[in-house]
Amino acid sequence: MGKIKSFWNKIKIKNKLSIFTGIVILAILVAIIFDAVLIRLFVIDVNNIMDDNSKAGEIVTAIDREKEAFDQFIDSKTYENKEILLKSAKETENAINSEQFDYLHLGENRYAQLFSIRTSYGEYSKYRDQLINSNMESPAYINTLYSLYSMQEYLQSYGHRYVDLTLKESNGRYKKLIPTVYAVPIIAITMSILLLSVILEISQMMNKSITEPVLKLASASRRIAANDFYIDDVESDSKDELGELVSAFNKMKYATQEYIDALEKRREAIEKLHVQEVEKLEVEKQLEAMNLELLKNQVNPHFLFNTLNVIGGMANLEGAETTEQMINSLSFIFRYNLKNQEKEVFLFQELKVASDYMYLQKMRFGDRVKYIPNCLVEDDKVLVPTFTLQPLIENSIIHGISPKVEGGSVYVDVSKKDDKLYITVKDTGVGMDDDMVTRIQDSLDGKGDHSVGIGLGNIYRRLKTMYADAKMVIDNKLGEGTSVTIILPFRDPDKNYNKEND
Repeated sequence: MGKIKSFWNKIKIKNKLSIFTGIVILAILVAIIFDAVLIRLFVIDVNNIMDDNSKAGEIVTAIDREKEAFDQFIDSKTYENKEILLKSAKETENAINSEQFDYLHLGENRYAQLFSIRTSYGEYSKYRDQLINSNMESPAYINTLYSLYSMQEYLQSYGHRYVDLTLKESNGRYKKLIPTVYAVPIIAITMSILLLSVILEISQMMNKSITEPVLKLASASRRIAANDFYIDDVESDSKDELGELVSAFNKMKYATQEYIDALEKRREAIEKLHVQEVEKLEVEKQLEAMNLELLKNQVNPHFLFNTLNVIGGMANLEGAETTEQMINSLSFIFRYNLKNQEKEVFLFQELKVASDYMYLQKMRFGDRVKYIPNCLVEDDKVLVPTFTLQPLIENSIIHGISPKVEGGSVYVDVSKKDDKLYITVKDTGVGMDDDMVTRIQDSLDGKGDHSVGIGLGNIYRRLKTMYADAKMVIDNKLGEGTSVTIILPFRDPDKNYNKEND
């Protein structure tokens, strides 16, 4: 490194600038090359994978859409529905034919599946067109219709199988890209660090051999122009043009050193004063920010409730009963969540929150969601923990009912047995596999991954904190639904309980 610096100090400024420019250009070229590689990976390869997935999905969507149009035509047999069916059939044909029918591109399995789809759809199209143009009173009409229904089921199964194969092969292709995706940034970072280190080193040498002497000369020149001749000699290790200039400049200045010292002290005092002014301005800015934050915190949460009440009143005046009910339900849930600080509430309050929450969900999902509560106890004569029922129902909606196309039902059953209160929230959703149920149960027992079943875990830990004998039982059937049963001591508000019961 010492020989390199010695060589650097001897070469001309022009050569120094050329070397620095060359290194910068090399760094830019390396960045461009790696950008091109990344574009190739993420824009072209990943785009091809996404395009294959998209086209496979379009085939399934088109087949499903045509089946819906076919059912509408069979139900109504109108000219308009016939036109819709023909349009859907054209879209299905375009979706199937738009997929590249290339063995090398598709592979053996996808090629065979796409061939089955094309062949089956061609045969299906003949029967479909024959049915559309046939006499609906003829005996052969029914046979053709049921044959078409059977063909539609096969087409849908072929389509879903094709999508599964496409996703599987796409995942395989993506996994093959992963090593390259990891390697390219690592190589790019390594090269960037090396080139950056070289550039920084050259920058420091240029700064020391060119910039610093120039700045020192400029500073010294300004002082001399102001009759300040008591300055230290300008130092430079360079033996280039700047080194010669510095040597000549040092021979031009020698005056009174005391005056230089006085000016230096004055400059330091000015700098300190500037720092104090900057600190003062920063304090003032912080005070202004704190005042603004205080003003924001003065907004009363009742503003939200009052606004919802005003909106509900306007909906009532305008005759929008559904809107009024939704606003009232939402307002009750907000007020209940924000204002209820008690550990226990009456059961009817929890059921009211659950009912309002399910009303809002029914407004969102329509007939896809049904809510069936069944309370076999007097809900105004039993205490339950706050915020227990609604989170369980929300889990059923989000993880059970929502992913299911046809929707489902949520059941809430409350009963009493042997001085125990049984609260069961059951859904008819997609359910969970055995592995997920085991992981959730382990999490509740304090074992395994605590990030699994966070909502259930929070409820369970709160129940165990309040009641030592509280239990939570999970029953699940994959594809049929999940039920969560909470077993609590029956809490009658008319009776007194000591701390041990709590």
